[in-house]
Amino acid sequence: MADFQLNSGNTAWMLTSAVIVLMMTVPALAFFYGGMVRGRSVLNMLMMNYVAAGIVGFVWLLWGYSMSFGTDITGINQFFGNPFQFFGMNGLTDAASPLGASGVPAFAVVAFQATFAVITVALITGAIADRMKFGAWIWFSVIWATIVYFPMAHMVWAGGFLGVGGFISQHISTPIDFAGGTVVHIDAGAAGLALALLLGKRKGWPREPMRPHNLPFVMLGAALLWVGWFGFNAGSEGAADAVAGRAWLNTFLATCVAMLAWLATEKVRDGHATSLGAASGIVAGLVAITPAAAAVDTWGAIVIGAVAGVLCAVAIGIKYKFGFDDALDVVGVHLVGGITGTVLIGFLATNNQGAWYPTGSKNGLFYGGGVTQLLAQVLVAAFAVVFSFVLTWVIGSILKAAGGIRLSEDVEVGGIDLAVHGESAYETLGATRVVTEVK
Repeated sequence: MADFQLNSGNTAWMLTSAVIVLMMTVPALAFFYGGMVRGRSVLNMLMMNYVAAGIVGFVWLLWGYSMSFGTDITGINQFFGNPFQFFGMNGLTDAASPLGASGVPAFAVVAFQATFAVITVALITGAIADRMKFGAWIWFSVIWATIVYFPMAHMVWAGGFLGVGGFISQHISTPIDFAGGTVVHIDAGAAGLALALLLGKRKGWPREPMRPHNLPFVMLGAALLWVGWFGFNAGSEGAADAVAGRAWLNTFLATCVAMLAWLATEKVRDGHATSLGAASGIVAGLVAITPAAAAVDTWGAIVIGAVAGVLCAVAIGIKYKFGFDDALDVVGVHLVGGITGTVLIGFLATNNQGAWYPTGSKNGLFYGGGVTQLLAQVLVAAFAVVFSFVLTWVIGSILKAAGGIRLSEDVEVGGIDLAVHGESAYETLGATRVVTEVK
């Protein structure tokens, strides 16, 4: 404690970043997803996002932070921290702050990282829209955060299995994940795929059109996500410095390019550049640049944005080919975008222009580093996909056997908002037949 020296500027930046990252879940993601669903289930989507924030925020302060950034119970610091070390913030002092070197107190770090845990769980809701029981979602949120997210955060960001000093770091090169390509986006995308497969298709999909009911909501949500993401990426530096500036600029540039690339792909493929495409392109660029935000230069950010914009625009059609109902394209945007950004680091990483590297990382293939960093990036992406998918499948299967996770057909068709929440977003839907659902 005596060695800790408060840096008020860095602390103010981290607290500000925490506020705008929280905005990314409520209201930004809630409205982005809410606008994309049908009018009779918009409140359910908003509620799933809001409740995810409440549940995950609560367990984060009890045992989540301790599991993510505490000392491993076994002492080898590889897979997850001791959930009781800082249980309920007990015993946490500034001497134990992960950003102590930047003069940021421990509680500010807890606050910032809480918002990451919240949005990761909330992202999954897009894959399961219109058909998951609300009660099952509550249980899933607690269990998934505990078994999947907290260990992944520990493995990548707290010197665990996938981070500095971990297995890949010792034998190949330290994987680079500046702000959560694996921890947040691949993690959530793989989980969304597993749950979508377990739940099955929505009634009528893909024969019936299930278009967004409110595109202005979608555009508003995307705009707020873009603003909040500067706290997400630049805030991950943990200080108000040149690296944060580089992360901010790369985030802005890659997102601009990804949106344009998505719109160009739409125009060539479909003949129209759409508002939904613009919003989706924004999110795809934000997702892809997240792991690389401070590890590439200007040209690297342009390449990541362009590749992500095209790949994600094409990837959202995969669900129709393989027959899985990823309702709001969590797989096509977050899983594909997260993998794209994570793997492209292996080609584009450079320590030029004030870039950030963790100890043991190397330049990418295009910057003279050979294939070493590329191999590390491919391995960490693959591990994250398998880890999240398998554990999500197990969690979902247990909940399915215990009490079911799928809404009844009557509720799904008759209107989820009225049946589950006793409310309707729009008066014109208020006369719809109410079906009671056991939560």
